[in-house]
Amino acid sequence: MIRPTRLVSAVCFLALTACAATTTGSGGMAVPIATRSSVQLHDAMRKLWSDHVFWTRLYIIEAASNTPAAQTTAARLLRNQDDIGNAVASYYGAAAGSKLADLLKQHINIAVDLVSAAKAGDNARVADADRRWHANADDIATFLSGANPNWPKATLLGMLNQHLALTTQEATARLQGRFSDDDAAFDSIYNQAIGMADALSDGIVKQFPGRFVG
Repeated sequence: MIRPTRLVSAVCFLALTACAATTTGSGGMAVPIATRSSVQLHDAMRKLWSDHVFWTRLYIIEAASNTPAAQTTAARLLRNQDDIGNAVASYYGAAAGSKLADLLKQHINIAVDLVSAAKAGDNARVADADRRWHANADDIATFLSGANPNWPKATLLGMLNQHLALTTQEATARLQGRFSDDDAAFDSIYNQAIGMADALSDGIVKQFPGRFVG
């Protein structure tokens, strides 16, 4: 016969174990508490997208100032897209990683075109680059949503379009010499990029839970 005190201890242990495995989300549903491996993924993804917006900002500053360093910074920025592709490849394969890197490089190259056109005051080129930029965002959202059901296309496209809008604000403010507005825009860009990184990480953890148990 199990003594009452031992029974209570066993129940308490099971309750504590359950609490350690789950927590309550904002919608009242039980969701897994972050494991060490999922935290590592989130940290790595945040680093990649922080680099993305940091090197983009540095390129805008250098291009606006006509400094020779802009070319080197653009090359470093393109390398970041390979880094993001490689991170995705570890879950979806080399072909998928290469495809995403290519789409992101298009995103960067169009941004370079956009900044160049804006500096030249060529509104027709600005409009064309902006159209291609948003079409590329749609391609990225389509590709990612097809890889992971936890990444709805509408959600991804909304985040990507917000990223484009904020980057446009940043570049415009820098080119017009509104440096306080430029700084404020980057604050928003950085926070939004962290949100995108977390959304991507959350989707991966949900799709591959067995890889994030410890």
